[in-house]
Amino acid sequence: MVTTASAPEEDEVAGRGSGRWAAGTAALSLAILLGLLLGFTSGLLAPGLFRPGDTSAEAGFARDMSSHHAQAVEMAILAHGKSTNPDIQTLAADIALTQQGQIGVMQTWLKNWGLSPTGRQPRMAWMPDGAGALKDGLMPGMATDAERAELRAATGSDFDLLFLRLMLNHHLGGIHMAEGILDLSDDEQVSALAESMVAGQKKEIELIQTLQGRINSR
Repeated sequence: MVTTASAPEEDEVAGRGSGRWAAGTAALSLAILLGLLLGFTSGLLAPGLFRPGDTSAEAGFARDMSSHHAQAVEMAILAHGKSTNPDIQTLAADIALTQQGQIGVMQTWLKNWGLSPTGRQPRMAWMPDGAGALKDGLMPGMATDAERAELRAATGSDFDLLFLRLMLNHHLGGIHMAEGILDLSDDEQVSALAESMVAGQKKEIELIQTLQGRINSR
């Protein structure tokens, strides 16, 4: 008689794998929460004397970049949980932690300035020709709903390459926005954060391109 004793063992192995994925995602989520709290604290430590208005470039940048960052964090958390490539997992964790912390800083600015997290102006209205930078209503480099759905459905190297491509485009868009506020604002805090975004994302783009080359050469 043929037995199927191996089935429970396979289920057990799958269960352990699922448990590791859940534990890893939970740990990253906790680290992101701590990063967000640190970001809020950083924003409170140096409130400054500058108080941008509701339609200022600084307020528009803080609002739009917070939303832009939020999508990057979403994709990075997904990549950290789904990818089996350690380099991509590390990159994804770095992106999620860094950008969530920066969201905390920008949201604290808005609170200190007496402004709401959202404004009445359209996306990118703070940037000259900002409307022209929108594509299908999305800010520069942002993934569409269809691309995000494709990423959630992808597996293996297909997932890794798609994540890297989407994040590369996302970073290029983010750099465009950060460089935009550097041309428009004299606020030291805003300029310092924007400069760190440009420098950090340029380094990550170099790593992304290296990883793309490694995967494609296999």
